[in-house]
Amino acid sequence: SHLGFLHSSDEYKVMALASYGKPEFLEQFRSMIHVNANGTYTIDDVDLAAVFGPKRKRSEEFTKHHFNIAHSLQCVLQETVLQLAGWLHSETREDNLCMAGGVALNCVLNACLRDKGPFKNIWVQPAAGDAGTALGAALWVDAKEQKTKEKKFIMDHAYWGPCYSDEGIENFMKWSKVPYRKLNHVAEETASILAQDKIIGWYQGRMEFGPRALGSRSILASPINAGMQARLNEVKDREDFRPVAPVVLEEDAAEWFENAGYSPFMLFVYNVKPDKADKIPAVRHVDGTARIQTVNQKQHPHYYELLKAFKKITGVPVLVNTSFNTLGKPIVCTPRDAIECFWTSPFDALVIGSYLIEKQH
Repeated sequence: SHLGFLHSSDEYKVMALASYGKPEFLEQFRSMIHVNANGTYTIDDVDLAAVFGPKRKRSEEFTKHHFNIAHSLQCVLQETVLQLAGWLHSETREDNLCMAGGVALNCVLNACLRDKGPFKNIWVQPAAGDAGTALGAALWVDAKEQKTKEKKFIMDHAYWGPCYSDEGIENFMKWSKVPYRKLNHVAEETASILAQDKIIGWYQGRMEFGPRALGSRSILASPINAGMQARLNEVKDREDFRPVAPVVLEEDAAEWFENAGYSPFMLFVYNVKPDKADKIPAVRHVDGTARIQTVNQKQHPHYYELLKAFKKITGVPVLVNTSFNTLGKPIVCTPRDAIECFWTSPFDALVIGSYLIEKQH
C-alpha cells in the first residue's frame, strides 16, 4: 500500500519492482520483524510514512527510492523465511519441504530457499494463495473417507478446469458470426505465426487450476525480439517494470537456464545462461533471471508440440507465456471469454481448439 499498490491484489508486483533497487533499508525492515526461538514471528505495527517518507500515489512515477524499498523488503523477506526454514528443518530433520500461502507464490523467494535453504527438495502448491486452500481440504477429506494414510496422488500438472470441444467452439463462432478457419496442423501453423513476431491467444484443452496460465489459457509470443516484453505489457496494460515469463521444453531447460530441471508450475526463477541471453532477451529480467515453466509431452501434448514446432523453425525451444486476460480481468475460461478478450485487445491471432481467428490489417 505504501508503494501505491492495491492491498490483497498487487503484492506480487513488489517482487518485480525489487529487482531494480538496492538494499538501502535492510535495518529498517529487520527492526520490524521478530523471529522467535519456537518458529513463530511477529511484525510491528509501523507507520511506514514516518520511516520511508510519504506514501506513493498510484499515478506517480516510480523512483529509485521506491525501488530500494521494494528491494530491501524482498531481501529481508528472504532472510526471515530462511530463518524459519532453518528452525523447521532442525525440528523435523526432513529433506522435503512443501509450501502454500500467498508468499509461496514469490518465485524469487522460492529460488532463494532452493539454493540456500536446508531442504533438498521444495514443492510449492501451484494455487498457493488463499483460493487454493480448497485443494488441501479436499485431499484431507479424501484421506479421511478412504481411511488410509497411503499417498497415491502426484500433482504433476494443473490442467483440471473446464474443457470445450471443437464442436462447441465452432458452434459459438458460427452463432456469433466470427470469421475463422480450421487448421490442419495446429502446432506447425501456430509456430509459423509466432515466428513472424505476432502475439497470439492460445486456448487449448482443460483450463489451469490456480493463478498461473500454463499453456491452456495463455497469450504466447516469440522471445527472440527484446521489444516483445514492452509489447506484451502494452497489450495487457501492465507496468513497464514487470517481466514476462518463458515456457521451455523440459528436455531443453538445462541448456538455456542454469541448473534448470523440472518446473511445471512457474514458481521458481533460474538464471538465463550467458550464452543464451541474446537469443531470448524478451524473457530475461533486469537481474538476469527468468521465471520458467517446463513442459513435457505427457503434461500438455498440444503445448509441447507447439514448442517443438517453434524450435524447428527458429532453433529456440522457448516461448513467452503470459496469462490470457487484460488488466483487472480474470483469466479467460469459456470460448466467449477468449473471443471477447481477443477482439478488445491489440494482439494478432487467436488459436482456439483447432481454429484460427486473425485480425486482417
